[in-house]
Amino acid sequence: MKIKEVMNKDVITCMPDDPLSRLSKLFRENHISGLPVVENGKVVGLVSETDLIALFKAPEFTNELWLPSPFEIIEIPIRNLLRLEETKKALQDMKLKPVRAIMTKPVHSISPEDSLEDASRLMVKHKVNRLPVIENGRLVGIVARSDIIKGLSEAAD
Repeated sequence: MKIKEVMNKDVITCMPDDPLSRLSKLFRENHISGLPVVENGKVVGLVSETDLIALFKAPEFTNELWLPSPFEIIEIPIRNLLRLEETKKALQDMKLKPVRAIMTKPVHSISPEDSLEDASRLMVKHKVNRLPVIENGRLVGIVARSDIIKGLSEAAD
């Protein structure tokens, strides 16, 4: 079975300079977890929910015992309030950050004439969940793991 038989031809894309707020909106509204980044008609990157989530770094904690002084006990709520404000500002700044800051490149792609097995091998080899389908240098579709599984199950029936 060929990629053109299972690929999604209605590809949702974004541009490298789009803000991350637009990207998260595209993911949410279209129920997708990744998409190609296109500039001047060419695929220049891929971006996924994983790339977006990676921006949130959890604070590291230590196992050291800390006994606060009486002054620090008063200071702790103030510190927490300041951290909350810093977090809010960081989230606002992140919304404005461009997609190019988190997109994955180089892009691994496939042709519509390639087989599902070719796509499977590429996905496993490069540890990606989707491949843009490129024909004559232009984006014509996208194939995800679920498309391959669906195609293989249909071929088995």
